[in-house]
Amino acid sequence: MTSNTLLQPTEIIHLSGISWQTYENLLAELSNSRRLRLTYNRGTLEIMVPSPEHERYKEIAGRFVETLAEELELRIECLGSTTFKRPELSGAEPDKCFYIENINAIRGKKRIDLAQDPPPDLVVEIDITSSSKNRFEVYADMGVPEIWRYDGKDFSINILLNQKYISVEQSLAFPNLPLTEISNFLEEVEEKDYLELVQEFRQWVKSQIVRSQN
Repeated sequence: MTSNTLLQPTEIIHLSGISWQTYENLLAELSNSRRLRLTYNRGTLEIMVPSPEHERYKEIAGRFVETLAEELELRIECLGSTTFKRPELSGAEPDKCFYIENINAIRGKKRIDLAQDPPPDLVVEIDITSSSKNRFEVYADMGVPEIWRYDGKDFSINILLNQKYISVEQSLAFPNLPLTEISNFLEEVEEKDYLELVQEFRQWVKSQIVRSQN
């Protein structure tokens, strides 16, 4: 029998009229002990406590990105839930984020400054128990070119165009592969062992690479 604890929704608090300095103070005070996730957007602050369900999907989706890079022999840099900020305007911590095309620009850096450094090439957002609408606006401010979103039912690839995200079929980071089919694998997260599912995904990726080369 599944524990009710695993089924509790993610706890989310929305606050308005929050200054940038208050956001910065919260980041500093909670930096060493928190598992809270903070998103700031023009005076609105979202505080989220991720659930085990959310974390499970986040980790498998991130592993899928790494598997794609391995099989395609691409270099990537995973910066997890690094806090990215545009001072006085917005700040967010992705579920997962990756540098691919711009990996050389941030390699070895201990801090990322969006005033001079590029944003992540790919962000992964899990929206099973929350909405990423507010975070999409933040990522658009930062210029993140691609977001993968999964809401528990649908997986979508979202590309930034004219400061808005549009849903597309082809990934910028991993073109020429039918990655919308990732949804089929995510539907099995609750049913299959973590490594078993990763292995199945790896075999699928290999088959798609062979198909694209023929």
